[in-house]
Order: sequence, then structure tokens, then C-alpha cells
Amino acid sequence: MQEGARAVLHARDEAVRQLGADREVDGERVSPVEASARYLAHLRAAWDTEHPDATLAEQDVLITVPASFDAAARELTVVAARQAGLERVTLLEEPQAAFYAWLAASGDAWRQKLVPGDVVLVCDVGGGTTDFSLIEVKDDGRGNLVMERVAVGDHILLGGDNMDLALAATAERTLTEQGKQLDVVQKRGLVHACRRAKESLLADDAPDSVPVSLLGRGSKLIGGTLRVDLKKDDARQLLVDGFFPVCAAEDRPSRRRAGGLRELGLHYAADPAVTRHLAEFLDRHDSAPTAVLWNGGVMKAAAIRHRILEVVTDWYGRAPRELEGTDLDRAVALGAAYYGQVRRGKGIRIRGGTARAYYIGIESSMPAIPGFPPPVKALCVAPFGMEEGASAELPDDELGLVVGEPSTFRFFASSSRKDDVAGALVEPDTAELIELAPVEQEVEVSGDRKAGEVVPVALTAHVTEVGTLELWCKAREGAGRWKLEYSVRER
Repeated sequence: MQEGARAVLHARDEAVRQLGADREVDGERVSPVEASARYLAHLRAAWDTEHPDATLAEQDVLITVPASFDAAARELTVVAARQAGLERVTLLEEPQAAFYAWLAASGDAWRQKLVPGDVVLVCDVGGGTTDFSLIEVKDDGRGNLVMERVAVGDHILLGGDNMDLALAATAERTLTEQGKQLDVVQKRGLVHACRRAKESLLADDAPDSVPVSLLGRGSKLIGGTLRVDLKKDDARQLLVDGFFPVCAAEDRPSRRRAGGLRELGLHYAADPAVTRHLAEFLDRHDSAPTAVLWNGGVMKAAAIRHRILEVVTDWYGRAPRELEGTDLDRAVALGAAYYGQVRRGKGIRIRGGTARAYYIGIESSMPAIPGFPPPVKALCVAPFGMEEGASAELPDDELGLVVGEPSTFRFFASSSRKDDVAGALVEPDTAELIELAPVEQEVEVSGDRKAGEVVPVALTAHVTEVGTLELWCKAREGAGRWKLEYSVRER
């Protein structure tokens, strides 16, 4: 990086929180980024074999991510793509991709299905995550309908995998009561068997019960088979009432206190009730959805769709209409392909900009007091919805940049503070702000300045076309201009 050191993103905590910790594969420690890169490299090799004259590295590649992926997780996804040799990459939120698929399937008829003022809830419950997004339909003042993504939910590690584990735990309890103990391999097989059983038990034409069988231990293959019959009524009570219970609009997910020591890994949701997470999301953004679009394999089950409609209807006194016509298995892929055409000027674009407001920590100037660090304020540098390509010059505050010494820059984000403008100062301990991974950087000394000197600077923020937030610090007197980057790509 010219005129300053390139920022080094210390994102391990965020990577662990959203992507998972390193795992051992065939005796080798593999990070989430490396694992993702290997998958992408495999896809690249398969593509290149079929299309040797138009390799994947030469294509514009759309990679979909959970809408709740924060800046660090998105940046690491791009890093994985580059490790796989893919440079022309654009990220797209999966709920938006699902909505693009619906637009593509609807053709021009979507204009008869949505009207100004409609708020579409995209409810995306897949295998491992639950994603909520809100898309609002507006009139642009010239009689044209436009769509804007106005809210994105938090990162919720909760989905079909949890349901498989719940069924497996129930089946294992039955086997234990019969005096049969399962080893690790059998438990893993039981989870896979319960996944298949779940799909049958939640189907519209579900049988009264579904057998789940496992090979027993020892040499007797047939005689040692273990079997449990999962009954439809019991399974539906567990899966529908357990994961999608009827609840009030004021209910909130439980926040289980973490133990002092825990295994390093993904931060799974403490509360399995998707409906309580949904209640919190809708209340935070003060939105009553008028329509709902389903996405994710879990949403194939009519019983689950009906339960969500039931609770939302109870909360707002009216039933949101369902937007139908998408293939839940392929909607994200089809929508990503449609978005690729949108980027070329063909089709309807969902506006949105950054799905969060971003802030940088500003340390107060005050006399040193033993045991009391200087208080920090959060300075808004990128307001909610700041479009790619836009810049914001922050007000003429007295800001100083430390040069010539390693410094830690604290970053914060909020998905609910939509009215903060660039330059607004916020208390960082508010519940509406989440602290992100810090950026550590040693700003180069220029001219006759000395290490440790605090240089008065003016701050300008810019959201680039590739989705990074650039913060430019320009010396108010003399030469000196430094850049600090943090990824904020939201689509």
C-alpha cells in the first residue's frame, strides 16, 4: 500500500464465530478459509475441464453468502476465492438471490403481485443457518416500482441440522432405554438416517411412522441391526412445536450464559425457536411484512410454513401473502445467475447499499488516570444504506492519527441504527452496536514527523465498487495521506 501500511485484518475471532475453527483433516489442520478455497478450486477444475476455452478464472463469478455474514466473514470468503484462483468475484446475499429467482420466475407479472408499501419478508432456513431479510417496494415518484433491501438479521446458526440432531437424540434415547449403546460412528450414521426420515415425516403425504435402521456392532450384519420407528405425530410435535413454537410478538430468544470454558468452534444459537428469533428481528426493524418468500430446504415442509404464517398473522392481525413459484432447492443459484444479468443492465435490481452502519472508535483526549483507560466514542463513517461508489466527508472534527507506532483501530456495526449520519458520535456500549474484529496498522512516518506523533487529520469514507470501506486520513497541515480498509460488501 502506498503512503501508508496496508491494514492487517485480525479476523480470527470473527472467522471462528461465523465460519468455524480450524479442523483436522487426514492429520492436517485445515482452516475454514482453506476448506472453502479447496471446494472452489474443485469447482474451478471441473468447469475448466468442460470449458477449456473459457476457464472459470475468466468468468464473472457470483458467490452467495448468508445475509448475516459480517464484514470479516465476507472478506474471508473473497480471500478463499482468490486462493482458488478466482479474482472476478462478487458476493450476493442468499435471501436476495432467492428474491431475484422469484423475480426471474415471475417475469413482468411481479408488478401485479407487489404494490408500493409492500414489505416482503424473506425467510431463509437452510441446513445450518437462519437468515431473515426485509425488502420494501416503493414508488420512485415517476410511477415506477423499485425495491430496496431495508433490513438484514443477525447471524443465527440454527436450521435443519439442529432438527436432524433433535430426531437423532430422540431415537438414541429410545435405543438407550432398550439397553443399546451407540458408538461415535453409529451416532453419526443415526443423524444421517434421521435427516432422511425428517423429510418423509414432514411431507404432505407422510406415513404414520418411518423406520430408522443402523448396523449393529460386531460380525452379525443382519441380526445386529438396530431399529427405531419414528412416529409422525411425535416427530412433528418435536420439530414444529420445538423449533417453530407459537409465541407472542414480545417474546425473545433465550440468552444462555456461556460456561467459563468451552470448546472453540461455531457460536450456535442458544435458543432453537426460530419464531422467537423472527419476533426479535421484526420488532427491531419495526416492520409488519405484507408478503413472505420462503427459501431453504426446511421451508419445503407445509406444516412449518403454516406455523410461521400462523404466528405472524397473530402478531399483526393480518396474514402475509405467500410469494410462490420458486424452486427451494435451486432458487439461490438461479437468483445469482439472474443477478449476473442485472449487473449487465438486464433485469430488476434490488437497491440496498450497506446493510449495516459502520463506526470507528475514537479515543477521548483526557488526563491519564491509573486503572481507567480513556473513554471511546463510536464515530459513524458509513451510514446504513451507503451505496457502493459513494463517498462521505466527515465533519471538521478535531481528529488525530498516531503515526510510526502499531495502533489498534476498533470497528463497530449496527443493523438497526438507520438514522445515524456520517460524523455522528454514539456510545459504543449501546446494545445496538456490535464490535467487529479490530484492524491493526502501523502508519508510516512521513516528512519530518516522529514516531508516536499525533497528526491532525481530516477523515473521508468511501465505499468502493468491490465492497470495501476505505477511510482516508489526510493531514490538515503538510503532506501525508493514509488509507485504512475494512470489507463491508453486503451484496
